[in-house]
Amino acid sequence: MSDKKPVVVYGVSGYTGRLICEYLREYHIPFIAAGRDKDRVAEVVAKIPGIETADYEVVGVEHTPEALAELFKGAKVVCNTVGPFIKLGPAVVEACLASGCHYLDTTGEQDWVRLCDEEWGAKFAKASLLLSPGVAHMYTTGEIAANIALETPGLDTLDMLVLWKGLPTVASTQTIFTILKATWYYLEQNRYVAWDPTANFEVSVPGQHMSAIAVPWGGTSHPVWFKNDPRVANCKVIGGVVQREIMQGVVQTMQMVKEKIKPLPMDQQEIELGKIAASIQGAMPPRENPRVNTSVDSVHASGPLGRSHVVIHGNSNYKQTGMLQAYAASWLVQAPPLRVGFASACQAFGHRSLLGQLRMFGLVAEPIVTVNA
Repeated sequence: MSDKKPVVVYGVSGYTGRLICEYLREYHIPFIAAGRDKDRVAEVVAKIPGIETADYEVVGVEHTPEALAELFKGAKVVCNTVGPFIKLGPAVVEACLASGCHYLDTTGEQDWVRLCDEEWGAKFAKASLLLSPGVAHMYTTGEIAANIALETPGLDTLDMLVLWKGLPTVASTQTIFTILKATWYYLEQNRYVAWDPTANFEVSVPGQHMSAIAVPWGGTSHPVWFKNDPRVANCKVIGGVVQREIMQGVVQTMQMVKEKIKPLPMDQQEIELGKIAASIQGAMPPRENPRVNTSVDSVHASGPLGRSHVVIHGNSNYKQTGMLQAYAASWLVQAPPLRVGFASACQAFGHRSLLGQLRMFGLVAEPIVTVNA
C-alpha cells in the first residue's frame, strides 16, 4: 500500500485552493497542498480553520509536466486551481495522464473546456480516468438545476441564468479577462453558434422585484457539456453579479475590448487585458459571508409542448466550489466515477448526489420546481 496522500490540491495559495483544503478536512481526506511557492502555500494553509486536525503536507513544485507528474505519482486525484487554464492547464492535464490521476479543475473558460474534450477526452477514457474541468459553483450548481428540469420528459431547450453577490477573486478576475480574447458559443440544434461579444440582457431575478444585467460570461461550460446529451438541442447561458453598477462596467469593458483590443495581435491582447484585470482586482477579497454573498441559479427548460422552471438559491459561491471539489475528490478516492473521460460533475457523480452534499453543508436551499408539461 502506498503512503502517498490520495489528493493533490494544486494552487493552494489562491482563494479557492484553500477552500478545497478546508472541505477535504471536513471529508477526512488526506491531501497534499501544492504550489509553485512552498513558503507561500505553507503560510496560507496555516490559516485554514481547523487545519490542525487535517492530514496533509505542503509541497513546492515547478509548473512543468515532468515535475507535476512526479508529484502526482501515487495519488488518485488532482484538484487544479491554477489559471488561466487555457495557458497553464495543459501541463497539469498531461501530468495527470502520465501519472494515472483523475483531473478536476475550477475553470470558467469555455475554450479550455472544449480543448479538454477534443484533445484529451478520449485519452483519459482509454486510461479509465476522469477529466472534469469546471467543477465549480458557477457551472455545476446551474447544471444541477438543468438536470432537475430535464427530469420532465420532452424538454430540449435550456435557458439558464446564474447570478451572485460579491466580488471575484484575483484568479477569477484574470479568468474573466482571459475569456474576452476567445469566441463564445451557445448551442443551437446541437451546433455551436457564436455570441455577439457585446451581448447583454436585462433579466428578471427570481425572488426579487428589481432586475439585473447579465452577459454570456464567456459562453460557460454548459453548451459543451450538453452538446452530446441526447435530451438537449439548445442551450444558452447568461450570468453576472447582482450589483448593477459592476455589470454596467462589465458591459462598457466588453464594448471597449471589441473596439480597441480585439484588433491587436493575440499576444498584445493578453498584455492589455492583464493590465486591466490587475487594476480591477489586485487583492484577495474577504472570506464570504453567507448573509451577504448569495447566489441564484435559474433554469427554464422547454419543449414544443412542455415547460419546467427550476430555481436554486444559495450562498457563498466560492465555498460551494470548495465543497464540490472536495466531494468529487472524496468520491474518486473511494470509487470510480459514473463516467470516465471528459465529463461534467453531474455526468461523473450524479446531479442529485451533488445537490445532497450542497444541502448537507447548508450552501443551497431546496430547489423550487415548477412544471407545466
